[in-house]
Amino acid sequence: MPDENIKSHPGTAAVLSFVFNGLGQLYNGQINKGLLIMFFSAVGMLALIMGSILAGLWLLGKIAGVSALILCGGLFLIGLALICIFGIYSIKDAYDVAAKK
Repeated sequence: MPDENIKSHPGTAAVLSFVFNGLGQLYNGQINKGLLIMFFSAVGMLALIMGSILAGLWLLGKIAGVSALILCGGLFLIGLALICIFGIYSIKDAYDVAAKK
């Protein structure tokens, strides 16, 4: 159980979340929130990587069709959006929580 009396430094929490999404929450003692942010960031990274691989295969001519291009573009954009949204949220939340302690 996290100790609510331990003071966290807001700058350190924000930098840790910048380095790796969710790490600032772990630093602040919010284990479940940090792990959840890490999970969704990993899902976003996986979607981004899969979209990039499919785009490369499409460019090399290994897969064809407009539907394949839409799939790889969609995966790429969804992954990028998840990473950005959870990254910005993670940094701001880690800073705000640490500042309140």
